[in-house]
Amino acid sequence: MLVSAPTGTGKTVIADWIVDKALAEGKRVIYTAPVKALSNQKYRDYIRIHGESKVGLVTGDLVIRREAACLVMTTEILRNMLLSGEKLEDLAAVILDEIHFLDDRERGTVWEEVLLYLPRTVQIVGLSATLSNLEEFASWLEEVRERPVEVVVENKRAVPLQVLYASPGRQLQKPELFEQGLSHVKVKKKDRRDQRDGRRDRRGNTGIRHSEIFQLASEAGLLPYLFFVFSRKNTELFALNLARNLRSPLLDRDEQADMDGRLRVAARALGPVLDPGLRDLYASGVAFHHAGLHVQLKSLVEELYEAKLIKVLYCTTTFALGINMPARAAVIDSLDKFDGKDVVPLTTREFMQMAGRAGRRGMDTTGSVILKVSEEDYPKQKAILNRLRAGAPEPVISRFNLSWNSVVNLIGNHDEEQLKILVGKSFLNWHLSQEAERSLKLAEELEEQAQQPGGRGQFKEVKRLRRVAARRGERCWSEFQTKVNYLQKIGYIAEDRTFNAGARILQHLQIAEIALTEMILAGTLDGLSREELFGVLCGLGSQLPRAATLNLQPRSQDRQLLRDIGALMGSPMVQEAAEIAQLPVEWCPSMFEIGRRWAEGESLQDLFLHVSSPTDISGDLITAFRRAKDLTSQIRQVYREIPEQAEALTDLIWMVSRDEVEVVG
Repeated sequence: MLVSAPTGTGKTVIADWIVDKALAEGKRVIYTAPVKALSNQKYRDYIRIHGESKVGLVTGDLVIRREAACLVMTTEILRNMLLSGEKLEDLAAVILDEIHFLDDRERGTVWEEVLLYLPRTVQIVGLSATLSNLEEFASWLEEVRERPVEVVVENKRAVPLQVLYASPGRQLQKPELFEQGLSHVKVKKKDRRDQRDGRRDRRGNTGIRHSEIFQLASEAGLLPYLFFVFSRKNTELFALNLARNLRSPLLDRDEQADMDGRLRVAARALGPVLDPGLRDLYASGVAFHHAGLHVQLKSLVEELYEAKLIKVLYCTTTFALGINMPARAAVIDSLDKFDGKDVVPLTTREFMQMAGRAGRRGMDTTGSVILKVSEEDYPKQKAILNRLRAGAPEPVISRFNLSWNSVVNLIGNHDEEQLKILVGKSFLNWHLSQEAERSLKLAEELEEQAQQPGGRGQFKEVKRLRRVAARRGERCWSEFQTKVNYLQKIGYIAEDRTFNAGARILQHLQIAEIALTEMILAGTLDGLSREELFGVLCGLGSQLPRAATLNLQPRSQDRQLLRDIGALMGSPMVQEAAEIAQLPVEWCPSMFEIGRRWAEGESLQDLFLHVSSPTDISGDLITAFRRAKDLTSQIRQVYREIPEQAEALTDLIWMVSRDEVEVVG
């Protein structure tokens, strides 16, 4: 079943019913989500409903009751379980929340692989608020799953949405009223003063300040609201700036008493993590939330927001991903964002994810989405504004791209005929096959025309179309074969497709696959202390955020190791593998030092004495430690038949599993 419905219309009730039904029948069920925050929230929800003994959580860094009947996990974990051949006894159903993530540039292939690998007997429920090409997606899924796919569509929001424009010197206005006002407004001198006053941002746009939006939203009765910002730094700066300029807290007397009590409890539990400045910020009714925030602070902010004690929350887009945190209004800071490479316009899907937070069911008659617009820039903003307001999300496209680990495990579990069928069932291949069919049909039509008098000139185009169709029809299998050929070229797989040492190692590694395999084969990791090994794994699995710098030089005894790893990462073998797999090669020497010190027992607070950053990067470091811990577990699988080394890796996992790394958040 595929369910497409706006946020707040109750589509998760279907998922909850599936879970309830499976447990009542004594079977197992898996709920997957794209982000850990959503996984953690569903884990807490299902514990409240079904009790601790029946619910487990499995993410890359936390495992709680893995044998529970209801497992909540990230989608990557399920893919890895299926690839490794793990038997999922009595599995009745899998729920794929935010199934449109199949379109994600970096991670989308994981969703597609799960749909390909799951046994046909397992029921799949896909949920999305932004799946436009639903019938096309369902047609492909019917072919893959070899069973009917029900499509459930709801277009009406439970709480209607209105779009409002916010611009300097104006009230919040509906688009039609804003446009009417433009007909008799000219650029005035104050616009030039506004530019000198810092209204023009780094991309040259003019616009209204966040503090002015607060004033307008407050006067319009639109609190609480979420203010989506595409910069971690600005989430913090805006929140602190607003709180500093408030005349009084945004909480009434009862809310202040509730907030004070919760903050006292949190202060005892979190210690120095909850510093006086943050306590004052939260006490004012204002907060910020982003992926780099300390995991315990994220959890606290979410708790306070759920308790309706945070009235203005500055957040990044991760807060829009399925977490049940609605607001009366959602403010979107910009019509474009940096996508990691370029500044690009917001997609309609991104807009809908954020806008979907507006409007609290049972509390609001209307949800409001506030967009920043300026009279000066409106001519170039109009097209994107109209597109976003139309609300037609982009179609979901395939990002099918098997990792080296996937390729090796698939070869180990299937013969060539089975592999060809499996790869041929991908959504990408389905699309390409349809395009190939269209090309062949056109070629046949042109061929018929060529038989007519004067039509012989069409034969050249017929040949071209047939060549195009053949290339499209074979593309996915050809790309798979290219990867297999490369693994044979570097000696990981023999000509008869039996596994040499490289492939046997690669079967267990899911991060920095070829590079780490080469390190193990070359003995680069031999002789390292457990702390040094953890530093290496942190450097392979994570990057220090761009704006952060490490104020430490590596120890003299580590410099040669770091040079050797840097040389290996830049080697032709690793670079060619990255090019074939279309996956970047990442190595961050700064993370080596941070990871080594964490393994030695330094606290997060101590580590921050060595790092300069304009924003809180606690969450980034905790994520890095958890990824490195997960990678340690993968390497332990490589050495599972060498007790001494496996035991040392187990000890390392225990060493780093402390404090924030063990917190669910």
